[in-house]
Formats: sequence, C-alpha cells, structure tokens
Amino acid sequence: MGEGNREEEPQTSNKHGGWITFPFIIGSFACMTLATGGWLANLIVYLIKEYNISSIDATLIFNIVNGCLSVFPVVGAVLADSFFGSFFVIVISTSISLLAILSLTLTATIHYLRPQPCDHNNTSITCSSSPSKLQYTILYSSIILACLGSGGSRFTTATLGANQYDTTKHQNIFFNWFFVTLYAGYVASSTAIVYIQDNVSWGWGFGICLAANVVSLAIFLLGNRFYRLDKPKGSPFTSLARVLVATARKRLARVQVGSDEGCYYYGDQDHRVGMPVVDRIMLTKSFRCLNRAALITQEDVHLDGTIAKPWRLCKVQEVEDFKTLLKILPLWSTGIFLSIPIAIQGSLTVLQALTMDRHLGSNFKIPAGSFSVIIFISTTISLTLVDRFLYPIWQKLIGRMPRPLECIGLGHVLNFISMVMSALVESKRLKIAHAHLLQGQVEAIVPISALWLFPQLVLVGMGVAFHFPGQVGLYYQEFPASLRSTATAMISLVIAIAYYLSSSLIDLLHKVTKWLPNDINQGRLDNVYWMISVIGVINFGYYLVCARCYKYQNVEDGGKNVNDSITQH
Repeated sequence: MGEGNREEEPQTSNKHGGWITFPFIIGSFACMTLATGGWLANLIVYLIKEYNISSIDATLIFNIVNGCLSVFPVVGAVLADSFFGSFFVIVISTSISLLAILSLTLTATIHYLRPQPCDHNNTSITCSSSPSKLQYTILYSSIILACLGSGGSRFTTATLGANQYDTTKHQNIFFNWFFVTLYAGYVASSTAIVYIQDNVSWGWGFGICLAANVVSLAIFLLGNRFYRLDKPKGSPFTSLARVLVATARKRLARVQVGSDEGCYYYGDQDHRVGMPVVDRIMLTKSFRCLNRAALITQEDVHLDGTIAKPWRLCKVQEVEDFKTLLKILPLWSTGIFLSIPIAIQGSLTVLQALTMDRHLGSNFKIPAGSFSVIIFISTTISLTLVDRFLYPIWQKLIGRMPRPLECIGLGHVLNFISMVMSALVESKRLKIAHAHLLQGQVEAIVPISALWLFPQLVLVGMGVAFHFPGQVGLYYQEFPASLRSTATAMISLVIAIAYYLSSSLIDLLHKVTKWLPNDINQGRLDNVYWMISVIGVINFGYYLVCARCYKYQNVEDGGKNVNDSITQH
C-alpha cells in the first residue's frame, strides 16, 4: 500500500496533469477519430461512384491517402518535440482538418464540383465523363489537407496524454484507452456514417464528420487549463547528427571503455570515466566507435565545463541515445512488412465486397466500405479480452506479464493466418464466379455471401490488438526522453511506408501480371494473398532473429508495467 501511495503522489502534487485531463483528451480524440474515419472509410466508393475513377486507381489513391495519414503524424511529432509543443500542433492540425472536411462537404453538395454521373449498371457503355482539372484540384487538395490535419494530431495527442502522468503504469493505462477509443471511433464512423453516405447522401455523411471535428476542437480547448505542457527543447535530431559528425572528426582517436585513461564528457562537471557519476548514464561497449563523440580532446571544453566545439564533442547521454535508436531500428523495420499485408487486404477487401452478396435479410445491404469495421470491432473486443483474461492467466502461468516483443510476435502469427484464410476465401469466390460465367461483367454479383470475408478480418483485428499497442509501448519506453513524440509516431511511419509499398506492389502487379485487372472476376486475387503470406513468413523469421538479439533498455524488469490493465483505474 505504501508503494502504491508513493507512486501516485507525484500526480496529485502537480498543479497540472493527472486524470482530470483524461476526459478532455480522450473525448477530443474520439470526435476527431469519428471525423477522420467518416470521410476515409468510404473513400474508394466515393471516388468510383461520384468521380468515375476506376476501381484499381481508386484503390491506389486510397492506399496513398492512408500513407499520408501515417506520414503526417511523424511531421507533427517532430514539430512538437522540436519547436511548438504538442498542444499547439494539435490545435493547428485540428483546425486544418476542419477546413479540409468543409471542402469535402462542398464537393459532395455542389454538383459543379463533381463530374457528370455515369450509368454504372450499364456495362455496355464506357463511361467517358472524367473530372476536370478544377474538380481534381479541389478534391485532391481537400484530401491532402484532411490527411495533414488528422495525421498531425493523431499520435501527438497520444504523447500529450501520456505526458500527463508520472508513472509507467498510468501511461500504459492511457495508451490502452487511446487504442480502444481509436478503434471504437472507427467502428462508429465505418458503420453509421458510411450507411448515411450510401443511403441518405454524401453531403449529410461529410456534414456529420464536419460537426464531429468542430466538437473535437472545442473539447480539446476546454481542457487547456488542466494540461501539463512540456516546453520544446529544440530539435533532438541536431544532437543525433552531432554524434555522427563528432565521431567522424575523431575517427583516429583511441577509445578505451571502462578505463581511467580516457576522459568522456557527461555534462558541465565530472568528465572523467573513472570518477563516480551519480544519476548519469555510463558509456556502453556496444557500437564502441561512437564513443569517440564523447571523448574529450584538446580545446573541446571551456574552463567552466561547457562545450567549446559542439560539432566535435557530445555528451555521453547523447551518444547512448543514438545507440538506442540503432539497436531498435531492425525491430522497427519488421513492422513495415507486417503492415503491408494489412494495407493490401484493407483496400482489396472493399473490391471483393462490391462483387459479393452483401444482403442481411431482404431489406438491409452492408455498405462495401463498412467491412473494415470488422477489424476495428475485433481489435476493440480483443484489447478488452486480452487485458481482462489473457494477461492475468499469462501472469499466473509464467509469473510475469507478457513483454512487448512477445505481444508483437503473436501479432505476426495471427496476421499470417489471416492472409492464408484470405487466399482460401478468394479462391472459393473465383470458382463460383467462373462457374456462373461472370467474367467481364463488372457490376455482376457473385452468388456468395460477403460474410465469408468476416473471419479473415476478425483475425487481422486480433493481431492488431497484440502488435500495435506492443510496438507503441516499446518505442515510447525505449526511445530517448527527448524523442517521446517521435517515438509514438514511429509506428505511424511504419504504416505510412507500408501503404506506399503496398500501392507500388498493387500497381506493379496490375501492370506486370494478370492478377489484378479492373474486373477482379477475371484476375487471380488469391495469388496476391498467397504471395503476401509468403512475405509474412519470411518477415516473421527476420523478426525472431531481431527479437532474439535485442536487449531491453528500460523495460527488462517492467513486464508488469508494459501491459497494465485498463480496468485498474
């Protein structure tokens, strides 16, 4: 009991921060997620039906948009860490998103901003009504601004929220609720808003997104007086660059780790390696060549202990921070090939659903853009079940909570199984399409229920529930403190690269093979899934090697902290 009281004491003693900020940050994020998911989930259908864009081109655009949504969080994180702080970046990003969604709403309500509609039911007539340059410009400008606004605030909000708490336990509770809110928001937007877009009007659907964005900004600003705001300390990337430059300039210097003969710079005082250094990090033997950057040579330091030549001498802390990034980089790279199959499946599932029987009963038809909601529902439920049941059982059997790398590895396995199931389901759909001679009939519906797509999407969601929070928690705790916002955005950078690579892969397969024609009934989409399944197996082997070689910097004994229950508070 005494330890628990001491652990929470810092939060109650501070004037700002703590759990009082939780409803403002999570409430604002929930509305922002609803707004983003509302215009994103049904984007492929909007481009095909309203802008007469071919299905493969619409899929490529969708993947590029998702890539942008994942790149811009990195930009926002760097700006927050280096110059403006998280609060200012979130406010500006949310405001940009507001203007973008307003523009999208205008494209849906003003007929002049869209091309003339085509008769998609008459396959004997080729549609020749393409958008004008002005219409393309307004559409793409709106989408880019929407990506910038939504992406710029997404993971910066995660960092701002985590910074309100002083203990790892409370930070991880916040991260779990952050992901529950993220996926719950996408569930709501991918069902309710998509249904309104398909059955009422696109204008009303985008209008609801606009209203949610306004509410998000208002809620966030209302909590301003309660937030703990960290002041930016300049670009942390400058110190990383200095480590490289200083190492290169001292490449001939002799490095002796663990010896009194060397003299390394820890700060303004107590430079010598042999002297006891209290509360300071010590140089490690890994990547020993980088230790030269902290080696004090002639005229490197003033008499008062300050650095005289910043690009010739770095602090030991800066050298060790750079080493940490190098150590975690291989693990980070495995996330790219883990996310590529998810990106490909997310877009191609929409094309599959458009060709399948989506009726539930005689009156209700599931919108094709809503099938991705199965992933979000599965992830949300899985996060809760894992937290309440799996982790406690794991702790009883193993004696500790699962560590981040174990969770990520389980996500790899579930992701591979989902890709195999996707290939099997597509093979079944193609056989039925060929049996009914539906090749060449773009709008034809294959007599197979779209519910066959559910199991593979459920497995993807279960995998995401393990590897996504695991990666974010790992990066947040392992990255240097000066790169906290950048750490939470690293998973976003992985997703961005994955979406861009998936777009390139789809485009390559479309041009080089016959697997992905505009009429997928004439293609071999199942071969695409088998191919990415093989990629998944190879990547999992690479991940196991990286995980085996990696040693935790900050969470070796923190298994209890990494996956603390969201129900404990």
